[in-house]
Amino acid sequence: MFGILAFICLFCLGFTINGNLSLYFNISGLLIVLSGTIAATLLSFKIEQLAIVFKVLRSAYRVKIKEETEIIEILIDLSIKSRIQGIISLQEDENETTILFLRRAIGCLVDGYRGDQIRDILNTEMYFFKLRREDSERIIRTIADFFPAFGITGSVVGLISMLGGIGDTSIILKAIPIALTSTLYGIIFSNLFFLPFAAFLREKTNHELLLQKIIMEGVISIDSEINPVILQTKLESFLTPSERKETLVSYLKIKERFKISA
Repeated sequence: MFGILAFICLFCLGFTINGNLSLYFNISGLLIVLSGTIAATLLSFKIEQLAIVFKVLRSAYRVKIKEETEIIEILIDLSIKSRIQGIISLQEDENETTILFLRRAIGCLVDGYRGDQIRDILNTEMYFFKLRREDSERIIRTIADFFPAFGITGSVVGLISMLGGIGDTSIILKAIPIALTSTLYGIIFSNLFFLPFAAFLREKTNHELLLQKIIMEGVISIDSEINPVILQTKLESFLTPSERKETLVSYLKIKERFKISA
């Protein structure tokens, strides 16, 4: 938030360096852009859909998602626990885990679903999660498209007023700010707020889908009683090389393992 506020202040400073900031504030232009966009949004989408989008955005900015390494550590711990105490012991973790997808995956494991059934259920969950997020992103991008359109509408209104006031300087001077600021408002609202909102939501969705993929593979591996060390190696394939804890096998060990003489 500090970074956003700092750059917004710098953005506004760019307007004031060679002019007066009050010149860029026009109530008529602002009302045309905001009221037009709100009306078009309400005509396009249900109130329930907009409420969902608001909740998704608020959650995306407020809730911190676990990193991939944290999820892998949780799955490794579950794998070790299941081998020592049995699968049914994961019932405790089902109630304690804060990630809903992980709780659902552990629930399937505890309830005795087969690996292929778990994969099918979780893939379906991921598919519809992605669809819902894409729907929210689509709504945000549509609203972002409305702003420049109504900015141009405000400019046309200003130009009509100017043409109607030819010969009357006072009318022309009142119409010019509407014509110019309306387009400015439309561009700012679209590109400074709503398009970044949509882009951020897409990045958040991709991150969550990656975590869900890791969870799915980890839980299915736990069901097949794979060795925790092998499981860790498998799950670390999802990480970038810099995030992995493993060290590369030396060339000498490769020669020794495959009996390479040269």
